[in-house]
Amino acid sequence: MATGELSEEQEKIASVHARLDRERAEAQAALDAALRDADEQRWHREVTVRTRSEQLSRLEVAEDGLCFGRLDTATGERAYIGRIGLFDPGNDCEPLLLDWRAPVSRPFYTATAANPEGVTRRRHFHVRGRVLESFHDDDLHVTSETLLAALNAPRAGTMRDIVATIQAEQDEVIRLPHRGVLVIEGGPGTGKTAVALHRVAYLLYAQRERLSRQGVLVIGPNPGFLRHIGEVLPSLGETDVVFATPGELFPGVRTDREDTPELQALKGGLAAVDLVREAIADREELPDEPIPVELEDVTVPLTAPLVEVAREIARASGLKHNEAGPVFRRALVDVLVPPALELIGLDWPELADDVRRELARHPDLARAAAELWPVLTPEGLLADLYAGRCSALGYPELHRDDSGAWTVSDVPLLDEAAELLGTDGAEERRAARERREAVEYARGVLHVVDTDAEMHEEELRAVDLVHAEWLADRHTPADHRVLAERAAADREWTYGHVVVDEAQELSAMDWRLLLRRSPNRAMTVVGDLAQRQAEAGVRTWHDVFDRYVPDRWRHHRLTVNYRTPAEIMACAARALAEVDPDAVPPTSVRTGEPPTEVTGGDPESFRPATGTFAVISVDGPLTPRASKGLEFDVAVVVDPDRMTPPERYVALTRATQRLVILHKPT
Repeated sequence: MATGELSEEQEKIASVHARLDRERAEAQAALDAALRDADEQRWHREVTVRTRSEQLSRLEVAEDGLCFGRLDTATGERAYIGRIGLFDPGNDCEPLLLDWRAPVSRPFYTATAANPEGVTRRRHFHVRGRVLESFHDDDLHVTSETLLAALNAPRAGTMRDIVATIQAEQDEVIRLPHRGVLVIEGGPGTGKTAVALHRVAYLLYAQRERLSRQGVLVIGPNPGFLRHIGEVLPSLGETDVVFATPGELFPGVRTDREDTPELQALKGGLAAVDLVREAIADREELPDEPIPVELEDVTVPLTAPLVEVAREIARASGLKHNEAGPVFRRALVDVLVPPALELIGLDWPELADDVRRELARHPDLARAAAELWPVLTPEGLLADLYAGRCSALGYPELHRDDSGAWTVSDVPLLDEAAELLGTDGAEERRAARERREAVEYARGVLHVVDTDAEMHEEELRAVDLVHAEWLADRHTPADHRVLAERAAADREWTYGHVVVDEAQELSAMDWRLLLRRSPNRAMTVVGDLAQRQAEAGVRTWHDVFDRYVPDRWRHHRLTVNYRTPAEIMACAARALAEVDPDAVPPTSVRTGEPPTEVTGGDPESFRPATGTFAVISVDGPLTPRASKGLEFDVAVVVDPDRMTPPERYVALTRATQRLVILHKPT
């Protein structure tokens, strides 16, 4: 990347930001003028204000990542691609920046080496604020020689060259029109991740209206993998894409801690749904002793049999636990009225109504209802379960001293609990109350202004210009977060498309969570069953998708290995045979040097002068599982005999140039 080119591109980015600043200033001036214009008709003025406000908001949001790429075509044309379209009014409205959703921007997302669509170069910008830090190019004129050169080139820390190496087998999958679940399976080095990510790019263009409203969720196995792929999609309007690991799918909880394989299996199986239900039912309690409720005339005992009746009424309502709380409290009132009348010794209808009203507002009954049918949070429910209630429910193995230290396997249980608990409506009621108060205050302000004694009937009044609801909303802070930020913070957000990499590692409970995020079942699922390491992971794709989308999923296998030289793949094939004797390893397109086997020595001694390097061991910071999806010029695999066959298969297929197998001395 030449310094001169970087400076030229920086000037271009500065110019589009300058144009953005001018358009924002013009929009703000127009909005201010509309707010001051008392001569405009009320409806026209409101339309103008709202239109200018929306325009200003759109321009504000576009600031981050305004310009993210460039297209060069075979005809010599050059176009810059960005978040919105900007034009030069002084040059016949020539486009300074093309909106990524515009038809002319299509090749930025859909062109590949196998199908370049007239594009010779696609340039990706990496911008921080308004400063261009770097860029990289996809050269789409790839011959067999340049393909091998790209594959043999040293790896960088992130995946950047996938578009230039997309081949016909992969391109076919990228453009499949299937709208359900697409499972892309292939061995190491077949480009599964490259295909999935480029398919996201293709869909973000082909289905841009829907996906720009709902966004895309990309699931990767670990943060290192997400960093690795993070620069593949800098041009997708990445504000529409949420990247997350399975441990980050419950807002407010982020964890990479792992349970033991036994606990992973327990928490990951579908029986865990019943476990969560039992934990909730365990909190819908009966009193050990009668609870006295002191009325004006008598004290009524709230006994376990009476509470049980109320509990059954609440459960029969079909509402979620927290939503059924008011039903339970009303049922407590109903079951206490007859014994209260019996103690009083009278059974008058009027007296029954009085007793019911007294019970409904009685603090003793309110406290009893809160204790016997408490408002629960997912975190509180599971923390109490792990702290001790698990033993009484028959799951003593779930006990842990630090009950609130969440593991990755807890995330789908927390999500399941949130589904079953619901909300108590307090937040919604608070928001509605504040809204009503704001509107009433605005009406009061308008009333004061419109009853000014000095005003004449023919003068324009405040109510001719604005109404109370609009005035109240003017003081509500606008949510300027981009879609990805809003989606990541909202557990109930549903995505237009979900991409799952290393999908064979996900448990049945993980899939329940993800399918809630994808009610339309539009998913690209990437995996290799031979590389499964999780005890609760996928055994067959049929187990998952025949259950949820029996008629809307397709399976496509990639068979060509672009990453791993044939000599290294032959070594790894022996581990594959231990995993599945019938499995066929992918065919390598490259040859290289055979693996080196040594006994003893320092792994660091094999570090190359240039290129990427990794030491993979069961005890080291980079374990076989943490290395999934990653690739390195040189990989040292320490003590592979201590690894399980799937772990060994993964570890032996990370090298693109040289593999060293280091045995520890006996």
